Amino acid sequence: MSAWDEECDVLVAGSGAGGMAAAYTAAREGLRVVLVENTDKFGGTTAYSGGGIYFPNNAALKRANDDDTPEDAKTYFTSIVGDTSPRELQEKYLKTGPELIDYLEKDSDFFFIIYPWPDYYGEHPKSRPGGRHIAPAPMPRAAIGELDKVLRQTLFVERRNHTPQEELMGGQSLIGRFLLALSKKPNADLRLNTELTELVTENGRVIGAVVKTEKGPKRIRVHGGVIAAAGGFERNAELRERFGIPGDVGGAMGPEGNTGMALLAGIDAGADIDHMDQAWWSPGLMHPDGTKTFTLGFDGGLFVDSAGMRFTNENKAYDRAGRDFIAQMKKGMKLPFWLVYDNRDGGEPPIQYPNVPWEEPAKYHAAGLWRSADTIEDLAENIGVPAESLVATVTRFNELAEKGVDPDFGRGGTAYDTLFVGGGFPAKPLLKGPYHAAAFGLSDLGTKGGLKTDTEARVLDKSGKVIGGLYAAGNTMSPVSGVAYPGGGTPVGSSLAFGYIAAIDIAKAYKK
Repeated sequence: MSAWDEECDVLVAGSGAGGMAAAYTAAREGLRVVLVENTDKFGGTTAYSGGGIYFPNNAALKRANDDDTPEDAKTYFTSIVGDTSPRELQEKYLKTGPELIDYLEKDSDFFFIIYPWPDYYGEHPKSRPGGRHIAPAPMPRAAIGELDKVLRQTLFVERRNHTPQEELMGGQSLIGRFLLALSKKPNADLRLNTELTELVTENGRVIGAVVKTEKGPKRIRVHGGVIAAAGGFERNAELRERFGIPGDVGGAMGPEGNTGMALLAGIDAGADIDHMDQAWWSPGLMHPDGTKTFTLGFDGGLFVDSAGMRFTNENKAYDRAGRDFIAQMKKGMKLPFWLVYDNRDGGEPPIQYPNVPWEEPAKYHAAGLWRSADTIEDLAENIGVPAESLVATVTRFNELAEKGVDPDFGRGGTAYDTLFVGGGFPAKPLLKGPYHAAAFGLSDLGTKGGLKTDTEARVLDKSGKVIGGLYAAGNTMSPVSGVAYPGGGTPVGSSLAFGYIAAIDIAKAYKK
Protein backbone atom coordinates (compact mmCIF):
# COMPACT_ATOMS: atom_id res chain seq x y z
CA MET A 1 0.00 0.00 0.00
CA SER A 2 1.35 3.43 -0.92
CA ALA A 3 2.02 5.97 1.82
CA TRP A 4 -0.55 8.47 2.98
CA ASP A 5 -0.14 12.06 1.82
CA GLU A 6 -1.78 13.50 4.93
CA GLU A 7 -3.99 12.64 7.90
CA CYS A 8 -7.09 14.03 9.58
CA ASP A 9 -9.79 12.98 12.02
CA VAL A 10 -12.77 13.66 9.78
CA LEU A 11 -13.00 13.94 6.01
CA VAL A 12 -16.19 15.53 4.70
CA ALA A 13 -17.15 15.28 1.02
CA GLY A 14 -19.48 18.07 -0.09
CA SER A 15 -20.18 21.65 0.99
CA GLY A 16 -23.96 21.97 0.98
CA ALA A 17 -25.98 22.04 4.20
CA GLY A 18 -25.02 18.49 5.25
CA GLY A 19 -21.33 18.84 4.56
CA MET A 20 -21.09 22.24 6.22
CA ALA A 21 -22.98 21.05 9.31
CA ALA A 22 -20.71 18.01 9.55
CA ALA A 23 -17.49 19.98 9.15
CA TYR A 24 -18.56 22.73 11.55
CA THR A 25 -19.71 20.29 14.22
CA ALA A 26 -16.58 18.16 13.97
CA ALA A 27 -14.34 21.21 14.16
CA ARG A 28 -16.28 22.68 17.08
CA GLU A 29 -15.91 19.37 18.90
CA GLY A 30 -12.14 19.65 18.53
CA LEU A 31 -11.47 17.28 15.63
CA ARG A 32 -9.14 17.92 12.69
CA VAL A 33 -11.41 18.32 9.68
CA VAL A 34 -10.80 18.38 5.95
CA LEU A 35 -13.78 19.28 3.77
CA VAL A 36 -13.47 18.67 0.03
CA GLU A 37 -15.71 20.28 -2.59
CA ASN A 38 -15.38 19.13 -6.20
CA THR A 39 -16.32 22.48 -7.79
CA ASP A 40 -14.80 25.96 -7.54
CA LYS A 41 -17.43 27.27 -5.08
CA PHE A 42 -18.79 26.20 -1.70
CA GLY A 43 -22.49 25.72 -1.09
CA GLY A 44 -23.86 22.99 -3.33
CA THR A 45 -27.56 23.03 -4.13
CA THR A 46 -28.21 24.64 -0.74
CA ALA A 47 -26.68 27.88 -1.96
CA TYR A 48 -29.33 28.05 -4.69
CA SER A 49 -32.18 27.34 -2.30
CA GLY A 50 -34.48 29.43 -0.16
CA GLY A 51 -32.64 27.96 2.80
CA GLY A 52 -35.82 26.69 4.40
CA ILE A 53 -35.36 24.16 7.19
CA TYR A 54 -38.05 21.72 8.29
CA PHE A 55 -37.40 21.29 12.02
CA PRO A 56 -40.65 21.16 14.00
CA ASN A 57 -40.66 22.51 17.58
CA ASN A 58 -37.36 24.33 17.41
CA ALA A 59 -36.32 27.47 19.30
CA ALA A 60 -37.03 29.87 16.43
CA LEU A 61 -40.61 28.64 16.18
CA LYS A 62 -41.04 28.79 19.94
CA ARG A 63 -39.84 32.40 20.00
CA ALA A 64 -42.74 33.14 17.66
CA ASN A 65 -45.18 31.43 20.06
CA ASP A 66 -45.75 28.44 17.81
CA ASP A 67 -48.12 26.00 19.52
CA ASP A 68 -47.14 22.86 17.65
CA THR A 69 -46.23 19.77 19.67
CA PRO A 70 -43.72 16.99 19.08
CA GLU A 71 -46.59 14.51 19.07
CA ASP A 72 -48.48 16.38 16.35
CA ALA A 73 -45.35 16.83 14.25
CA LYS A 74 -44.54 13.13 14.51
CA THR A 75 -48.11 12.17 13.63
CA TYR A 76 -48.01 14.32 10.52
CA PHE A 77 -44.51 13.43 9.33
CA THR A 78 -44.74 9.70 9.89
CA SER A 79 -48.20 9.49 8.31
CA ILE A 80 -46.85 11.12 5.14
CA VAL A 81 -43.61 9.14 4.93
CA GLY A 82 -45.15 5.88 6.08
CA ASP A 83 -42.92 2.84 5.77
CA THR A 84 -40.85 4.23 2.89
CA SER A 85 -38.04 4.91 5.35
CA PRO A 86 -37.29 3.36 8.75
CA ARG A 87 -39.55 4.77 11.46
CA GLU A 88 -36.64 5.11 13.89
CA LEU A 89 -34.81 7.25 11.31
CA GLN A 90 -37.82 9.55 10.98
CA GLU A 91 -38.07 9.95 14.74
CA LYS A 92 -34.34 10.66 15.03
CA TYR A 93 -34.68 13.44 12.46
CA LEU A 94 -37.60 15.08 14.27
CA LYS A 95 -35.81 14.86 17.61
CA THR A 96 -32.51 16.19 16.28
CA GLY A 97 -33.83 19.32 14.55
CA PRO A 98 -34.50 21.37 17.70
CA GLU A 99 -31.28 20.09 19.29
CA LEU A 100 -29.26 21.27 16.30
CA ILE A 101 -30.80 24.76 16.27
CA ASP A 102 -29.95 25.11 19.96
CA TYR A 103 -26.41 23.93 19.24
CA LEU A 104 -25.89 26.37 16.37
CA GLU A 105 -27.43 29.37 18.09
CA LYS A 106 -24.92 29.07 20.92
CA ASP A 107 -22.51 30.44 18.29
CA SER A 108 -23.16 34.12 17.51
CA ASP A 109 -22.60 33.46 13.81
CA PHE A 110 -25.98 31.68 13.62
CA PHE A 111 -29.51 32.92 14.12
CA PHE A 112 -32.76 31.55 12.71
CA ILE A 113 -36.17 33.07 12.09
CA ILE A 114 -39.58 31.71 11.25
CA TYR A 115 -40.55 31.60 7.59
CA PRO A 116 -44.25 30.70 7.40
CA TRP A 117 -44.67 28.08 4.69
CA PRO A 118 -47.57 25.59 4.74
CA ASP A 119 -47.04 21.86 5.08
CA TYR A 120 -47.27 20.17 1.68
CA TYR A 121 -50.01 17.70 2.58
CA GLY A 122 -52.50 20.17 3.98
CA GLU A 123 -55.36 17.68 3.82
CA HIS A 124 -53.65 15.34 6.29
CA PRO A 125 -54.25 15.31 10.06
CA LYS A 126 -51.93 17.54 12.10
CA SER A 127 -50.72 19.46 9.06
CA ARG A 128 -49.93 23.11 9.81
CA PRO A 129 -51.23 25.94 7.58
CA GLY A 130 -48.28 28.02 8.78
CA GLY A 131 -45.90 25.12 8.44
CA ARG A 132 -42.96 24.03 10.59
CA HIS A 133 -40.45 25.98 8.59
CA ILE A 134 -37.59 28.29 9.56
CA ALA A 135 -34.70 29.93 7.73
CA PRO A 136 -31.38 31.55 8.63
CA ALA A 137 -31.73 35.25 9.29
CA PRO A 138 -30.55 37.47 6.41
CA MET A 139 -27.13 39.03 6.79
CA PRO A 140 -25.13 41.70 4.91
CA ARG A 141 -22.98 40.24 2.17
CA ALA A 142 -20.16 42.42 3.47
CA ALA A 143 -20.24 40.46 6.74
CA ILE A 144 -18.47 37.50 5.15
CA GLY A 145 -15.82 39.63 3.44
CA GLU A 146 -13.45 37.76 1.15
CA LEU A 147 -15.39 34.52 1.71
CA ASP A 148 -17.95 35.83 -0.76
CA LYS A 149 -15.48 34.97 -3.53
CA VAL A 150 -15.82 31.26 -2.75
CA LEU A 151 -19.56 31.23 -2.02
CA ARG A 152 -21.70 29.71 -4.76
CA GLN A 153 -24.04 32.42 -5.98
CA THR A 154 -27.76 32.19 -6.69
CA LEU A 155 -29.31 30.81 -9.87
CA PHE A 156 -30.25 34.38 -10.82
CA VAL A 157 -26.55 35.24 -10.82
CA GLU A 158 -25.14 32.01 -12.26
CA ARG A 159 -27.67 31.40 -15.02
CA ARG A 160 -28.87 34.93 -15.82
CA ASN A 161 -25.90 37.10 -14.82
CA HIS A 162 -27.90 39.22 -12.38
CA THR A 163 -25.95 41.39 -9.96
CA PRO A 164 -25.64 39.73 -6.54
CA GLN A 165 -27.83 41.27 -3.87
CA GLU A 166 -26.19 43.18 -1.03
CA GLU A 167 -27.91 40.95 1.51
CA LEU A 168 -27.39 37.20 1.86
CA MET A 169 -30.71 35.45 2.24
CA GLY A 170 -31.94 31.87 2.41
CA GLY A 171 -29.38 29.28 1.37
CA GLN A 172 -26.84 32.02 0.73
CA SER A 173 -27.10 33.14 4.33
CA LEU A 174 -26.89 29.57 5.64
CA ILE A 175 -23.73 28.71 3.71
CA GLY A 176 -22.26 32.15 4.35
CA ARG A 177 -22.74 31.70 8.09
CA PHE A 178 -21.08 28.28 8.02
CA LEU A 179 -18.14 29.65 6.02
CA LEU A 180 -17.73 32.51 8.47
CA ALA A 181 -17.89 30.22 11.50
CA LEU A 182 -15.50 27.68 9.97
CA SER A 183 -13.01 30.41 9.03
CA LYS A 184 -12.51 30.87 12.78
CA LYS A 185 -11.67 27.20 13.34
CA PRO A 186 -7.93 26.55 12.83
CA ASN A 187 -8.62 22.80 12.85
CA ALA A 188 -10.90 23.05 9.76
CA ASP A 189 -9.45 22.97 6.25
CA LEU A 190 -11.90 23.63 3.40
CA ARG A 191 -10.75 22.83 -0.15
CA LEU A 192 -12.22 23.58 -3.53
CA ASN A 193 -11.69 21.64 -6.79
CA THR A 194 -11.08 18.47 -4.78
CA GLU A 195 -13.22 15.37 -5.32
CA LEU A 196 -13.55 12.22 -3.27
CA THR A 197 -13.20 9.36 -5.76
CA GLU A 198 -12.37 6.28 -3.69
CA LEU A 199 -12.63 5.00 -0.16
CA VAL A 200 -9.78 3.01 1.34
CA THR A 201 -10.82 0.11 3.56
CA GLU A 202 -9.02 -2.22 5.93
CA ASN A 203 -10.70 -5.22 7.55
CA GLY A 204 -14.10 -3.90 6.50
CA ARG A 205 -13.56 -0.42 7.94
CA VAL A 206 -13.05 2.81 6.01
CA ILE A 207 -9.67 4.20 7.05
CA GLY A 208 -9.11 6.81 4.37
CA ALA A 209 -9.90 8.12 0.92
CA VAL A 210 -8.40 9.07 -2.39
CA VAL A 211 -9.24 12.56 -3.59
CA LYS A 212 -8.66 14.05 -7.02
CA THR A 213 -7.00 17.47 -7.01
CA GLU A 214 -5.70 19.82 -9.68
CA LYS A 215 -2.22 18.48 -8.88
CA GLY A 216 -3.18 14.83 -9.04
CA PRO A 217 -4.59 12.26 -6.62
CA LYS A 218 -3.97 12.40 -2.87
CA ARG A 219 -4.41 9.70 -0.25
CA ILE A 220 -5.81 10.96 3.05
CA ARG A 221 -5.69 8.82 6.18
CA VAL A 222 -8.83 9.35 8.24
CA HIS A 223 -8.80 8.31 11.90
CA GLY A 224 -12.41 9.06 12.82
CA GLY A 225 -14.63 8.81 9.78
CA VAL A 226 -15.52 9.90 6.26
CA ILE A 227 -18.83 11.75 5.92
CA ALA A 228 -20.24 11.55 2.39
CA ALA A 229 -22.50 14.58 1.89
CA ALA A 230 -21.74 15.44 -1.72
CA GLY A 231 -25.29 15.83 -3.03
CA GLY A 232 -27.11 13.68 -5.52
CA PHE A 233 -26.23 12.43 -9.01
CA GLU A 234 -28.74 14.47 -11.00
CA ARG A 235 -25.97 15.87 -13.21
CA ASN A 236 -24.80 12.43 -14.30
CA ALA A 237 -26.78 11.25 -17.34
CA GLU A 238 -25.30 7.74 -17.17
CA LEU A 239 -26.33 7.24 -13.54
CA ARG A 240 -29.77 8.70 -14.17
CA GLU A 241 -30.31 6.09 -16.84
CA ARG A 242 -28.79 3.31 -14.75
CA PHE A 243 -31.11 3.96 -11.81
CA GLY A 244 -34.20 4.92 -13.81
CA ILE A 245 -34.52 8.58 -12.85
CA PRO A 246 -37.30 10.21 -14.92
CA GLY A 247 -36.45 13.39 -16.78
CA ASP A 248 -32.96 14.36 -17.87
CA VAL A 249 -29.93 16.42 -16.94
CA GLY A 250 -31.51 19.47 -18.58
CA GLY A 251 -34.09 19.53 -15.79
CA ALA A 252 -31.55 19.25 -12.96
CA MET A 253 -31.31 22.25 -10.64
CA GLY A 254 -28.19 21.11 -8.76
CA PRO A 255 -24.68 22.37 -9.55
CA GLU A 256 -22.69 20.64 -12.28
CA GLY A 257 -20.55 18.91 -9.67
CA ASN A 258 -23.45 16.75 -8.50
CA THR A 259 -22.35 13.66 -10.39
CA GLY A 260 -22.50 11.03 -7.65
CA MET A 261 -18.81 10.16 -7.28
CA ALA A 262 -18.92 10.00 -3.47
CA LEU A 263 -22.04 7.87 -3.70
CA LEU A 264 -20.32 5.46 -6.08
CA ALA A 265 -17.31 5.29 -3.76
CA GLY A 266 -19.66 4.24 -0.98
CA ILE A 267 -21.26 1.58 -3.17
CA ASP A 268 -17.82 0.27 -4.11
CA ALA A 269 -17.01 0.02 -0.40
CA GLY A 270 -19.98 -2.32 0.06
CA ALA A 271 -22.74 0.09 1.08
CA ASP A 272 -26.40 -0.75 0.60
CA ILE A 273 -28.56 1.77 -1.28
CA ASP A 274 -32.23 2.67 -1.50
CA HIS A 275 -34.66 4.94 -3.37
CA MET A 276 -32.23 5.32 -6.26
CA ASP A 277 -35.06 6.07 -8.70
CA GLN A 278 -36.28 9.02 -6.63
CA ALA A 279 -35.74 12.78 -6.73
CA TRP A 280 -37.22 15.98 -5.36
CA TRP A 281 -39.50 16.83 -8.29
CA SER A 282 -41.06 20.01 -9.67
CA PRO A 283 -42.68 21.51 -12.75
CA GLY A 284 -40.01 22.64 -15.18
CA LEU A 285 -40.50 25.71 -17.37
CA MET A 286 -38.71 25.00 -20.65
CA HIS A 287 -36.08 27.45 -21.88
CA PRO A 288 -34.47 27.92 -25.31
CA ASP A 289 -31.15 26.53 -24.05
CA GLY A 290 -32.78 23.15 -23.39
CA THR A 291 -33.07 23.50 -19.65
CA LYS A 292 -36.24 22.96 -17.62
CA THR A 293 -36.27 24.86 -14.36
CA PHE A 294 -38.01 24.64 -10.99
CA THR A 295 -41.18 26.73 -11.14
CA LEU A 296 -43.79 27.50 -8.51
CA GLY A 297 -46.38 30.11 -7.66
CA PHE A 298 -48.95 29.73 -10.44
CA ASP A 299 -51.64 32.38 -10.11
CA GLY A 300 -53.52 31.44 -13.26
CA GLY A 301 -53.73 29.04 -16.17
CA LEU A 302 -54.13 25.28 -16.36
CA PHE A 303 -51.89 22.38 -17.33
CA VAL A 304 -52.97 20.18 -20.23
CA ASP A 305 -51.41 17.00 -21.52
CA SER A 306 -50.79 15.86 -25.09
CA ALA A 307 -54.48 14.95 -25.36
CA GLY A 308 -55.51 18.51 -24.48
CA MET A 309 -56.86 17.44 -21.08
CA ARG A 310 -56.23 18.79 -17.63
CA PHE A 311 -54.60 16.20 -15.34
CA THR A 312 -53.44 17.80 -12.07
CA ASN A 313 -53.90 20.52 -9.48
CA GLU A 314 -51.62 23.23 -10.84
CA ASN A 315 -51.03 24.72 -7.37
CA LYS A 316 -50.20 21.42 -5.68
CA ALA A 317 -46.88 21.37 -3.84
CA TYR A 318 -44.19 21.01 -6.50
CA ASP A 319 -42.93 17.52 -5.63
CA ARG A 320 -46.49 16.19 -5.54
CA ALA A 321 -47.19 17.85 -8.90
CA GLY A 322 -44.01 16.34 -10.33
CA ARG A 323 -45.17 12.90 -9.30
CA ASP A 324 -48.44 13.54 -11.13
CA PHE A 325 -46.41 14.41 -14.23
CA ILE A 326 -44.42 11.19 -13.96
CA ALA A 327 -47.61 9.14 -13.56
CA GLN A 328 -49.06 10.79 -16.64
CA MET A 329 -45.85 10.17 -18.59
CA LYS A 330 -46.09 6.49 -17.71
CA LYS A 331 -49.59 6.53 -19.18
CA GLY A 332 -48.21 7.87 -22.44
CA MET A 333 -48.17 11.66 -22.05
CA LYS A 334 -45.66 13.15 -24.45
CA LEU A 335 -43.50 16.09 -23.47
CA PRO A 336 -43.86 18.96 -23.41
CA PHE A 337 -47.11 19.45 -21.61
CA TRP A 338 -48.53 22.96 -21.65
CA LEU A 339 -49.59 25.73 -19.30
CA VAL A 340 -52.54 27.35 -21.06
CA TYR A 341 -53.48 30.91 -20.05
CA ASP A 342 -55.07 34.11 -21.32
CA ASN A 343 -53.68 37.56 -22.04
CA ARG A 344 -54.30 39.22 -18.70
CA ASP A 345 -50.52 39.42 -18.07
CA GLY A 346 -49.66 40.56 -21.56
CA GLY A 347 -48.76 37.10 -22.81
CA GLU A 348 -46.20 36.13 -20.16
CA PRO A 349 -46.91 33.01 -18.08
CA PRO A 350 -48.79 33.55 -14.79
CA ILE A 351 -45.86 32.44 -12.65
CA GLN A 352 -44.74 34.31 -9.53
CA TYR A 353 -41.56 32.36 -8.76
CA PRO A 354 -39.72 30.96 -11.80
CA ASN A 355 -36.44 30.58 -9.77
CA VAL A 356 -34.57 31.05 -13.04
CA PRO A 357 -36.05 34.14 -14.73
CA TRP A 358 -37.12 33.79 -18.32
CA GLU A 359 -35.36 35.80 -20.97
CA GLU A 360 -36.89 37.93 -23.72
CA PRO A 361 -40.28 36.46 -24.75
CA ALA A 362 -39.24 36.61 -28.41
CA LYS A 363 -36.64 33.88 -27.77
CA TYR A 364 -39.31 31.54 -26.38
CA HIS A 365 -41.65 32.19 -29.28
CA ALA A 366 -38.81 31.63 -31.76
CA ALA A 367 -37.98 28.32 -30.07
CA GLY A 368 -41.63 27.24 -30.15
CA LEU A 369 -41.82 27.13 -26.36
CA TRP A 370 -44.41 29.88 -26.06
CA ARG A 371 -47.26 29.79 -28.56
CA SER A 372 -50.25 32.06 -29.08
CA ALA A 373 -53.52 32.22 -31.01
CA ASP A 374 -56.66 34.31 -31.08
CA THR A 375 -58.91 31.38 -30.23
CA ILE A 376 -58.67 28.25 -28.12
CA GLU A 377 -59.27 26.17 -31.26
CA ASP A 378 -56.31 27.75 -33.02
CA LEU A 379 -54.16 27.45 -29.92
CA ALA A 380 -54.95 23.72 -29.84
CA GLU A 381 -53.66 23.38 -33.38
CA ASN A 382 -50.53 25.37 -32.50
CA ILE A 383 -49.62 23.06 -29.62
CA GLY A 384 -50.66 19.87 -31.36
CA VAL A 385 -53.60 18.77 -29.20
CA PRO A 386 -57.18 17.94 -30.27
CA ALA A 387 -59.18 21.18 -30.57
CA GLU A 388 -62.42 19.65 -29.32
CA SER A 389 -60.68 18.33 -26.23
CA LEU A 390 -58.92 21.59 -25.38
CA VAL A 391 -62.10 23.62 -25.85
CA ALA A 392 -64.01 21.28 -23.55
CA THR A 393 -61.18 21.36 -21.00
CA VAL A 394 -60.98 25.17 -20.94
CA THR A 395 -64.78 25.48 -20.79
CA ARG A 396 -64.90 23.19 -17.77
CA PHE A 397 -61.98 25.00 -16.13
CA ASN A 398 -63.66 28.37 -16.64
CA GLU A 399 -66.82 27.11 -14.95
CA LEU A 400 -64.84 25.94 -11.93
CA ALA A 401 -62.77 29.12 -11.76
CA GLU A 402 -65.93 31.23 -11.78
CA LYS A 403 -67.29 29.21 -8.85
CA GLY A 404 -63.96 29.16 -7.02
CA VAL A 405 -63.99 25.41 -6.44
CA ASP A 406 -62.26 22.50 -8.13
CA PRO A 407 -63.95 19.15 -7.50
CA ASP A 408 -61.94 17.67 -10.39
CA PHE A 409 -58.43 18.10 -8.95
CA GLY A 410 -58.81 19.96 -5.67
CA ARG A 411 -57.05 23.17 -6.66
CA GLY A 412 -57.32 25.73 -3.89
CA GLY A 413 -58.14 23.11 -1.28
CA THR A 414 -55.07 23.51 0.98
CA ALA A 415 -53.14 26.38 2.53
CA TYR A 416 -50.23 25.72 0.19
CA ASP A 417 -52.50 25.98 -2.87
CA THR A 418 -53.45 29.53 -1.92
CA LEU A 419 -50.04 30.64 -0.59
CA PHE A 420 -49.16 32.71 -3.64
CA VAL A 421 -52.50 34.49 -4.04
CA GLY A 422 -53.15 35.50 -0.45
CA GLY A 423 -56.04 33.09 0.03
CA GLY A 424 -59.01 32.38 -2.17
CA PHE A 425 -59.11 30.41 -5.38
CA PRO A 426 -55.72 30.55 -7.14
CA ALA A 427 -56.97 30.84 -10.71
CA LYS A 428 -59.25 32.90 -12.88
CA PRO A 429 -61.22 31.91 -15.98
CA LEU A 430 -59.55 32.26 -19.36
CA LEU A 431 -61.65 34.98 -20.95
CA LYS A 432 -59.33 37.45 -22.63
CA GLY A 433 -57.61 36.53 -25.87
CA PRO A 434 -55.23 36.10 -27.47
CA TYR A 435 -54.58 32.82 -25.67
CA HIS A 436 -51.19 31.40 -24.88
CA ALA A 437 -49.37 28.19 -23.97
CA ALA A 438 -45.96 27.75 -22.34
CA ALA A 439 -44.07 24.46 -22.65
CA PHE A 440 -43.24 22.50 -19.52
CA GLY A 441 -41.28 19.40 -18.67
CA LEU A 442 -40.03 17.69 -15.54
CA SER A 443 -37.47 19.37 -13.31
CA ASP A 444 -35.79 18.16 -10.14
CA LEU A 445 -34.07 19.78 -7.17
CA GLY A 446 -31.74 16.81 -6.93
CA THR A 447 -31.85 13.03 -6.76
CA LYS A 448 -32.60 11.65 -3.30
CA GLY A 449 -31.54 8.02 -3.44
CA GLY A 450 -28.37 7.10 -1.61
CA LEU A 451 -26.47 5.12 0.97
CA LYS A 452 -28.56 3.43 3.64
CA THR A 453 -27.73 4.49 7.18
CA ASP A 454 -28.74 3.84 10.76
CA THR A 455 -29.96 6.55 13.14
CA GLU A 456 -26.38 7.72 13.78
CA ALA A 457 -25.83 8.33 10.03
CA ARG A 458 -23.50 5.31 9.89
CA VAL A 459 -23.60 3.65 6.49
CA LEU A 460 -24.89 0.09 6.36
CA ASP A 461 -23.83 -2.78 4.14
CA LYS A 462 -26.23 -5.14 2.36
CA SER A 463 -26.56 -7.32 5.46
CA GLY A 464 -27.56 -4.34 7.58
CA LYS A 465 -24.25 -4.10 9.41
CA VAL A 466 -22.42 -0.83 9.99
CA ILE A 467 -19.46 -0.09 7.74
CA GLY A 468 -17.06 1.35 10.28
CA GLY A 469 -15.73 4.81 9.53
CA LEU A 470 -18.30 5.69 6.87
CA TYR A 471 -21.22 8.11 7.31
CA ALA A 472 -23.66 9.80 4.95
CA ALA A 473 -25.94 12.84 4.92
CA GLY A 474 -27.98 14.92 2.48
CA ASN A 475 -28.72 13.59 -0.97
CA THR A 476 -25.85 11.11 -0.72
CA MET A 477 -27.88 9.37 1.99
CA SER A 478 -31.06 7.39 1.40
CA PRO A 479 -33.76 9.91 2.37
CA VAL A 480 -35.35 10.03 5.80
CA SER A 481 -38.51 11.25 4.03
CA GLY A 482 -38.65 8.20 1.75
CA VAL A 483 -40.67 8.92 -1.39
CA ALA A 484 -42.44 11.93 0.17
CA TYR A 485 -41.73 15.65 0.63
CA PRO A 486 -43.67 16.52 3.80
CA GLY A 487 -42.87 20.22 3.91
CA GLY A 488 -40.63 22.98 2.65
CA GLY A 489 -37.10 22.64 3.98
CA THR A 490 -37.12 18.85 4.26
CA PRO A 491 -34.04 18.40 2.01
CA VAL A 492 -31.98 21.08 3.78
CA GLY A 493 -33.26 20.09 7.22
CA SER A 494 -32.46 16.41 6.81
CA SER A 495 -29.04 17.26 5.38
CA LEU A 496 -28.20 19.46 8.36
CA ALA A 497 -29.51 16.97 10.88
CA PHE A 498 -27.60 13.93 9.66
CA GLY A 499 -24.41 15.86 8.95
CA TYR A 500 -24.51 16.98 12.58
CA ILE A 501 -25.44 13.50 13.83
CA ALA A 502 -22.50 11.96 11.96
CA ALA A 503 -19.97 14.42 13.36
CA ILE A 504 -21.28 14.02 16.91
CA ASP A 505 -21.01 10.23 16.62
CA ILE A 506 -17.39 10.48 15.51
CA ALA A 507 -16.62 12.98 18.28
CA LYS A 508 -18.10 10.68 20.92
CA ALA A 509 -15.60 7.97 19.97
CA TYR A 510 -12.73 10.39 20.58
CA LYS A 511 -14.07 11.33 24.01
CA LYS A 512 -14.30 7.77 25.31
